[in-house]
Amino acid sequence: MPPSTRAELVDGEVFLPSPVRKPADGSKRLDLAWFLTHYRAYTPGSDSGYNCTVRLCGQNEVQPTVSLIVRPEYGGQVAFDAGGFILGAPELVAEVAVSSVGIDRKFEMYRRFGVREYIIHRTEDEALDWFALRGRRFVSLVPDKADGLLKSQTFPGLWLDAPALIRRDLLAVLSALTRGVQSPEHAKFVKQLAKRRGA
Repeated sequence: MPPSTRAELVDGEVFLPSPVRKPADGSKRLDLAWFLTHYRAYTPGSDSGYNCTVRLCGQNEVQPTVSLIVRPEYGGQVAFDAGGFILGAPELVAEVAVSSVGIDRKFEMYRRFGVREYIIHRTEDEALDWFALRGRRFVSLVPDKADGLLKSQTFPGLWLDAPALIRRDLLAVLSALTRGVQSPEHAKFVKQLAKRRGA
């Protein structure tokens, strides 16, 4: 295949992603990356990547829309190979898809390899799902009863106003995330990461 071709290997089968049909769908990918990158800016020891190759094993090599990791030197669960590629399951993977049909197999693959949280923004349905790994299965996160926000269990302070992201109200998304990174649980997480780095 030409070097510029984007393809993914899922359980030994090659999949080509669907074309991005309109500018808005492409922008939604950037919105999701912006959300996670903004969190990274306030969380030393974390890192995010847009469309980066993730090598789970010889039969599974994917390029999620965006991933969020704890860097290895801060106790994260991934490593980097000699070429700089991610080895192992990122703590969080987020993808933009037209519908859930094209990602069903990836959902199972991410669960099996230990991705701790998985966000799927389905543009056709104008919906967003956030799953967290509990035991050996993914369960849906539900909005917090007090403020209606989705809150990461793996990355404290990563708070999302999902309806605002869907309607592309980035100021509202930023407002919720700002409250998250100013929360006591986020401050505690940052201290924990710093201690891991020191160790």
